[in-house]
Amino acid sequence: MGIKGIKGIKHLVVVAAISLLAVACGSSPAANDAGGSATGEGDGHGHGAAPPPPAPLRNGERFQEIGLERPYQPTPPQGGTDEYRCFLIDPKLTEATYLTGTQFLPQNAEIVHHAILYRVAPAQVVRAKNLDARTEGDGWQCFGGPGISDGAGRGDGGGDSWIGAWAPGNNETLIGELAGYPVEPGTHIVLQVHYNLLATDGKPGPTDQSTVRLRMISGTADVTPLHTMLATAPIELPCTPAESGPLCDRTAAIEDLVKRTGVQARQTVQALDAWCNKGKDPVPGPTQHCDLPIQKPALLYAVAPHLHLLGRSISVELNPGTPGARKLLDQPVYNFDDQSSQPLPQPVTLNPGDTIRITCTHDAALRSQLPQLKILKPRYVVWGDGTSDEMCLAMLIATNKV
Repeated sequence: MGIKGIKGIKHLVVVAAISLLAVACGSSPAANDAGGSATGEGDGHGHGAAPPPPAPLRNGERFQEIGLERPYQPTPPQGGTDEYRCFLIDPKLTEATYLTGTQFLPQNAEIVHHAILYRVAPAQVVRAKNLDARTEGDGWQCFGGPGISDGAGRGDGGGDSWIGAWAPGNNETLIGELAGYPVEPGTHIVLQVHYNLLATDGKPGPTDQSTVRLRMISGTADVTPLHTMLATAPIELPCTPAESGPLCDRTAAIEDLVKRTGVQARQTVQALDAWCNKGKDPVPGPTQHCDLPIQKPALLYAVAPHLHLLGRSISVELNPGTPGARKLLDQPVYNFDDQSSQPLPQPVTLNPGDTIRITCTHDAALRSQLPQLKILKPRYVVWGDGTSDEMCLAMLIATNKV
């Protein structure tokens, strides 16, 4: 998942690179994880146990369940093994509301790689409905992001529209005493689901009818407003010395990625390289990082990681190389099956002029070890939407009420 010239998770990439931490987010003093997490090194299979029972409702909160109206059979495009599908959902909100928690409930965890909830403002609903109506079947294909941008950057999948996300091991996390994402009356929700069909070699087969449990409270309540920021870094992972083949060429690999997921994929790779490498040519290697400047004050409460199956480690550091440097997230052994949000022991203040550095290490040798990836041809790996591609992404949950 990730940021773009560009849209969506991919868009996240570019947006993250360019203006990611320019926007503040929200929360309250303490964070408490309402869910459990798996332990041990994951292999991308099974996605762990079912989510735990929800934490009790707090005063004024209510649950509402939304989801797919009927089973959906994902069909990857152009010979790929992944599909990103967006489903437009009307939660029928008649008053201002805060979304204080979400729990995605995958009906078919064997094919669901991750999911994101995007807020669709009332002014964007008609555009989203038109996109849905002119697409055959339920929802629409949406590699990168929802694809409902109004031309001013709103609705393209940037962090400002994220109101929830799920990946294996990521259960509902309640931030502070009472904090949530503000949602206007008339707002719709786009549920973007990444379906992974590596097991069927991209052929249609399994269906899914996932749902989401929303935790909500009136907009008149005393709630700290939340916002999600996205930190991303490029991927430049060459084939191992033991591997060979046409897709070990970077240019050929990017062309294959574009064929499988769309032209925005090239834009994302280019934007990440331009921002993170400061205009220099990318240097192939297992470890890559990116520095992102803070432009507005924020108070940070939690960080959640996202890499794919070749991920080995991820860290997020504040002001690296300075006397005040501190790790906000440090996972030297990344576990695909535990991508849970990590609440900080104490909220951390982010000031203009600060720098966030995200660093990820990937291991191409895992391709020959993991059952899901053994069937694939060796390839040079860059940032991409597919399960066989890679990401280096951290979601930062914060508030601008500093």
